[in-house]
Amino acid sequence: MIGFNLSKRFIRVWQRNFRVYRKTWKISFMPPLLEPLFYLAAFGVGLGGLVGALSYGGKTTGYTEYIAPALIAINIMQSSFFENTFGSFVRMYYQKTFDAMLATPLTIEEIITGEILWGATKSVIGTALMMIIISCFGLLHFPHALLLLPVAFLGGCAFACVGMVCTSLVPTIETLNLPIFLFITPMFLFSGTFFPLNNLPSWAQHFAQALPLTHLVELCRAFALGRLDVSNVVSIAYLVIWCLIFFPFAITGMRRRLVR
Repeated sequence: MIGFNLSKRFIRVWQRNFRVYRKTWKISFMPPLLEPLFYLAAFGVGLGGLVGALSYGGKTTGYTEYIAPALIAINIMQSSFFENTFGSFVRMYYQKTFDAMLATPLTIEEIITGEILWGATKSVIGTALMMIIISCFGLLHFPHALLLLPVAFLGGCAFACVGMVCTSLVPTIETLNLPIFLFITPMFLFSGTFFPLNNLPSWAQHFAQALPLTHLVELCRAFALGRLDVSNVVSIAYLVIWCLIFFPFAITGMRRRLVR
């Protein structure tokens, strides 16, 4: 693998994306504000009335309190993944932003690093907004819930790296629907988001443990409910390893695609 040529100039890429974001922030703020309300109404109030309470961490937990942290984890995944797939693809292919950046002293490594960190930043912004809404219902336990912000950045980096790998591989923007269908949707449903994993067959539980969203959900749930244990360290390590594996693949893939 070719060595990385990376310096702090990647911050300029992050700043460029942030300035564009500031022009459309009113639209971008709406989904993180409204989405938790819709989910809490549909699942927490509607389905929660049928499910009742369940056991989590050796304690009885209301269903609404159980799924609220999972909604934050889902937002972290979607914010960063979609930013570094559809968003990055548009900047690369249609707007030719990457080509313009390569005409400057910026390297490919700095461009892609800035893109990934911007995807993680969007996860943090979305998490902060969702925390404001969810905390109004008394579903977050402070001060432990403040740890959701660094977790959002770590989880955002993990899914941003995967998203950038997908961007480096797909021939057209429509093809990005494949990783969404094959990767994002299964995790959305089977990562302990809406029901405990012990309700699944043993083979499905083992499969779920290999999914990054499972570990992100566990971290969000533990920090939101203030129920920390040693398994949280394992989940953090898993997401860090995920970043370390897919970040080089993202750099290498995008170098292959941009340098012809």
